[in-house]
This record gives sequence, structure tokens and C-alpha cells, in this order.
Amino acid sequence: MYKQFLAARPNIQHFACHSHHYWPDVTRQAMLDYWDDTASMVDEKWDHIFADKLPATQKLIAKSLNLTTPERIVFAPNTHELLYRIYSSFDPAKKIKILTTDSEFYSFQRQSERLEQAGLVEITRITTEPFSSFEQRFTEVAQKDEFDWVFVSQVFFNSGYAINDLADFVQQLPTQPLITIDGYHGFFAIPTDLSEIEQKVFYLAGSYKYAQGGEGACFAVVPDGNYQPIYTGWFAEFGDLHQRQEGHVGYAKNGQQFAGATIDFSAMYRLYASLTLFEQEGLSIEVIHKYVEQCQQAFLQQIDELKHPLLNRDNLLSPNHNHGHFLTFNLDEDDVVSLAKLLDSNGIKTDFRGNRLRFGFAIYHDPTKYDLTCLRQG
Repeated sequence: MYKQFLAARPNIQHFACHSHHYWPDVTRQAMLDYWDDTASMVDEKWDHIFADKLPATQKLIAKSLNLTTPERIVFAPNTHELLYRIYSSFDPAKKIKILTTDSEFYSFQRQSERLEQAGLVEITRITTEPFSSFEQRFTEVAQKDEFDWVFVSQVFFNSGYAINDLADFVQQLPTQPLITIDGYHGFFAIPTDLSEIEQKVFYLAGSYKYAQGGEGACFAVVPDGNYQPIYTGWFAEFGDLHQRQEGHVGYAKNGQQFAGATIDFSAMYRLYASLTLFEQEGLSIEVIHKYVEQCQQAFLQQIDELKHPLLNRDNLLSPNHNHGHFLTFNLDEDDVVSLAKLLDSNGIKTDFRGNRLRFGFAIYHDPTKYDLTCLRQG
């Protein structure tokens, strides 16, 4: 399944798969298929994409999230584009009150800080630690105040902490705010059932991580509502172009009102190829998740045997059983940098952000071949 990536990177132990996941071999053919379709159809390829390829990909995503309405899924090159469209759905004359956390990924964290700096939003941030009380603390604050927008991750990128029961968590939030779940580190990693909440939340994710289609194929699950984002594009009116009224900006329905403009759909071709492959091979999210948990346990056994003064369970952020597909060590920043350099020089690829050193796990791992002896002291 991964022969080409593995052959191109021999003697590498790739523990950065939570950040830059290897692509299965079928994605290369998907890139060629996109070129061939473009050559054979030219302008008519858009009919093929919107009538065939896009609905087929929506159905595969919907099946993985147990959605009843695949049409709710809208695509974009990145989740930042989608979250800014969501923000632009609010009344521009109103200062938006946001409830979020101190651990959101940079696409939201940086953008929200800039909006805050400009005086456009007011933000309440709940600390994710201690993890044991996070969900209770977050929902209590949500109930006490009147927020316009709730934005929270399903799996937090800087720890791996995962909300235990996403549907139950959302049901504990008030119905008035617009709720957005950043599912990027959970999609196709953590078994997720959105059937109870698909009418209530925006769910953002993409294929760069665990869906293994690479960058450029992000999506939002759009809840019920008459949304008319100010930040729009011509795709958002795609279903109504021939009935366009002078002086009136129309919007498509069923989630496509959040579509942007012309994009490179080769990324969606790759995502379709990878999800189709997993379905054909019987690699459900549950099967993948169980295998990754086995890889994590094999890794931890090696860590235990090495008795390293820094890379040990005392410094491991292991919040709950519903953990993401990476393990995070909380260390001093200098130690993180030096350890990452040592590992890299020995062909062990990791990922670090500030004081967090992260090890990711994937189905292309063979845990019997893990070799961390470069960490042995003395």
C-alpha cells in the first residue's frame, strides 16, 4: 500500500505521521487520473467533478462519520478558509463573543488573536489542563455566559487529548451559539459518529493527516441554518447561477453556501482514492485505531526499557483512553530541540512544537522494527 513512499525513504522511522502522513500508492494514480480527465474533458471536467467525483467523495466521508446527509459536506483547500467563512456569517456590526481553549491549532489560534487585537471579537479561553476536568469546566462556562461562537478541537494537536464522547459533549452545550468542532486530528483516526449532532455543529477536517490524501482536500460538515457568509465565492451560488437576480447574492443550499471558488480538485481525487482503498481492504477507522494503539504500546515498552531520563512515562501526556494517534512528551524547550536533533540524526523523524515532542503512529508502521537504541545512555 505504501511501497513508493517507503522505497523513497529507506532506513527512516517515520514518527511524524500525525503531521505529514505518508500517502498510499493509489494516490499517485489519482493525480494522473485528474490530469487525464482534464485532458479528455477540458471544461466538461467540471460536470464530471460536480456530478460524479464530488458526490462520491462526500459519501465516503459521510460513511466514515456516520452522517445521514452527505450533501452537508463542502470542500476547500484548507480549513482556515472554511473557518473564516463561518466567522463571516455573523453580523459584521456585532462584536462576536467566542468561547474556545488555549490549545487550538494555529489556523484558528492566530486568526482569532488577530481579530481580538482588532477589537472585532471577545474571547474566553479555557485551559485544557487538567485534562480530567476539561470537559466539565468548558461546558459549565458555556452555560453561564451567552456566547456567539464556540470553537473547540475534537483531538488537541499539542497533547493528543481527545474529547471522550463528542456527541454527548455537544449536547451539553447551549443551543444558541454557533458550534464549530476542529476535527482535523480526529478524522479517520478516532472513531466518530456525528449522526446525533450533524444538524448542530460545523465539523472541520481534511485529508492531510489520517485520511492520507495529502494537503488541499479539506472539508466542513455544515449544520442546518440559513447561513449567508460575507466571505464567499462563485461556487457558493453554483446551483443558482442561471436564476441569478440582479442586485441579489444568492446561495446554494445543503452546505454548499460555504463553497469558495475555483480550486485544484486533484487533492479530492487523492482523498477519494485513499478512502476507496481503505474500504476495499476492510480498513475501517476502528481497525486502524486498534492497530495504532498496538503500535503505541510497543513504542512505550521500548521507552520503558531504555529508562531515559527525559523520554519516559513521567513526562508523557497521556490524558485518556480515547487518545489521538500520537504521543506527546512535555519537556523543556531546549531538551525538545536537542532530542529531536539526536533522533533525526539517527533516521527517526518526529515533530515538535515549543515544549512538546510528538511521536505519531500509522498503519504503515511495523512495531517489531522500532529501534530507539540511540537514546540509550552511557
